[in-house]
Amino acid sequence: MANIESGYDILGNIAIVKFKRGAKIGEKKKFALKFFKNNKSVRSVFEKTGKFKGRLRTLKTKFIAGENTKEALYRENGCAFRLNIDDCYFSPRLASERLDISRKVKKGEKVLVMFGGVAPFAIIIAKLSKAGKVLSVELNRNCNKYAEQNVKMNKVNVELVQGDVRRKVPKLREKFDRIIMARPNLKDSFLDVAFPVVKKGGIIHYYGFYPEDELEEMKELIFSEAKNAGKKIKIIGIKKAGDIGVRKFRYRADLRVLN
Repeated sequence: MANIESGYDILGNIAIVKFKRGAKIGEKKKFALKFFKNNKSVRSVFEKTGKFKGRLRTLKTKFIAGENTKEALYRENGCAFRLNIDDCYFSPRLASERLDISRKVKKGEKVLVMFGGVAPFAIIIAKLSKAGKVLSVELNRNCNKYAEQNVKMNKVNVELVQGDVRRKVPKLREKFDRIIMARPNLKDSFLDVAFPVVKKGGIIHYYGFYPEDELEEMKELIFSEAKNAGKKIKIIGIKKAGDIGVRKFRYRADLRVLN
């Protein structure tokens, strides 16, 4: 059988496959049956028929074979997560990124996760670090319901807030040592929301989406937003946190806020 897929992700019991254009349904089903044999934990194969869209980051998938359920149970870094693959954005490709962030958290830190989803960053930080407080804010109601389940399932202390970060974060009336901005791929940087609630000397992990030759634009945006917020910052590191297209990457910029 010809290679008819151009990529896939495995979320525990579910595989989400991007098939090449023109692939027949019979070929897709044959691929799924072969996939089951080679991946014993996978029980369902779905086709990715669209991209993640909007601030809710919802996805469109089509059932191909196996068990017709869109609820995944996924494990990483000693934690488990339930989610609906269409309703809740989740990237298994960020597993090492989540682990890396958790290792940076220092004892007693107050940590805010913006755009928290089903709470993977928050739960892994709470599980693997000695953070003093971990709070996760998520707009999507369905994701927040799964986040509640996941916090209980992993037996961690994470505070969840459901709602728009623009409305909810300013009402928290507290400041944080570390902010993780696992933001959607939108024009809005949301840095104007983060800067007022970060402590002096605190760290912001900002995620931006850029072609490699436009990375300077991200730096310029960050410094411009900091200036508008009356903040002095230092970019202490920039790393690629995964590719999202042809020569386009998710970058993480680590910012130290100096005042």
